[in-house]
Amino acid sequence: MKPLLDVCGLTVELPTAEGWVRPVNRVSLRVGAGECLGLVGESGSGKTMLSLALMGLLPTGARARGEAWLEGGSEARREGRRNVLQLNEEEMRELRGREIAMIFQEPMTSLNPVMRVGVQVEEAILAHHPKMPAELVRKNMLGALRLAAVPEAEERAKQYPHQLSGGLRQRVMIAMAIAAGVAQPSLAQARMLIADEPTTALDVTVQKEILELLRKLRGELELGLLFITHDLGVVAQVADRVAVMYAGRVVEEGPAKEVLGAPRHPYTQGLLAASPKLERGKLTPIPGSVPKLTALPPGCAFEPRCRLRRQECSAAVPDLRAAGAAHSARCVLV
Repeated sequence: MKPLLDVCGLTVELPTAEGWVRPVNRVSLRVGAGECLGLVGESGSGKTMLSLALMGLLPTGARARGEAWLEGGSEARREGRRNVLQLNEEEMRELRGREIAMIFQEPMTSLNPVMRVGVQVEEAILAHHPKMPAELVRKNMLGALRLAAVPEAEERAKQYPHQLSGGLRQRVMIAMAIAAGVAQPSLAQARMLIADEPTTALDVTVQKEILELLRKLRGELELGLLFITHDLGVVAQVADRVAVMYAGRVVEEGPAKEVLGAPRHPYTQGLLAASPKLERGKLTPIPGSVPKLTALPPGCAFEPRCRLRRQECSAAVPDLRAAGAAHSARCVLV
C-alpha cells in the first residue's frame, strides 16, 4: 500500500533554559489510505508535538528536521509528493485543512465561543475556496455537518458551541476537518486526518459513536487516520496498526493485534498491565515517571523503570529490532 503520509527520521527540538530538548526524536511511521495508525504513550511522550510538527503548528522557536512526505489531492499529485517540513507558512496554509487536517483534543476550547458553528465550518471552506458563491458554501457546510452525523444540521448550524453537547461539538470539529474536501470531492480521496485524543472528554456511549463515525469516514472518503490516544482500549477498537512512543521515540510498532496481544517491549507490556479491564483485578502501575527530556539516561530511556533491564540497556539506545514480519520493538531482549 502506497502511504498517504510517510514520516522518516522526524526530530523536533525546543529551546529551554537548560538547552535544546527533543520531544520527538527520529520518529518514522507510515499511514496509508483508509488505514488507521494508533499512536499511544503516556503524557509527555511526544505524541502531540509530533502532530503539531506535521501540521506546521510548532511553537515559536521550535525547529524540525527529517522528512514527512504527504500524498495530497490532485494538485499535489501533479507536483509529486511534498515534504511538509520544508514548506513555508503560505504553502502549509494551502495544505492545512484541505489535504491534511487535525481534530484537537478539547472542542470547547478549539471552537470560537462567540461564532455560530455553521459560520465556523464555512470559514474552513472559504479558506480554500474564497470565490465560492455563498449559497454553495452554505450547501457544502450543511453537507459536512451531515457527513459528520450532526442531527438537524440546519438548526445546529445556527447555534453557538456552548449550546451543544460535548459529542456534538466533537462532530462539528470533524465537520470542519473534512469540509474543504467535501466542497471539492476530488481532493477528499487522499486526505490525512490527525485526531489528537478526540474521545478523552466524552462519556463511553458518545465515545463509541465518535469512533464509529471516524471508521465510517475512513471508508467513505479513504482517509488516512493518525489516531493519538493514551487509551489502549480505544486503540484496540479503531487501529489497524499501533506505534508506541516513549520519551520522544517509537519503542514498538506493528499490527494492532500483535502489539496488543503479544507486546515485545517492556513499556508496552507495562501499559497493558496498567489498563483497566472488564474482569475485576489488580492494576499494576509502571513504577516511576517519564524522564525529563533534559535528563534522559544514556541508553534506553525506559531502563530506569524497567523490571527486565540488563547491563547493556544503559550502554546505548537500542535500535528497532524485528519481532515479526511487520512487528518491531526497540529492546535488547528482542
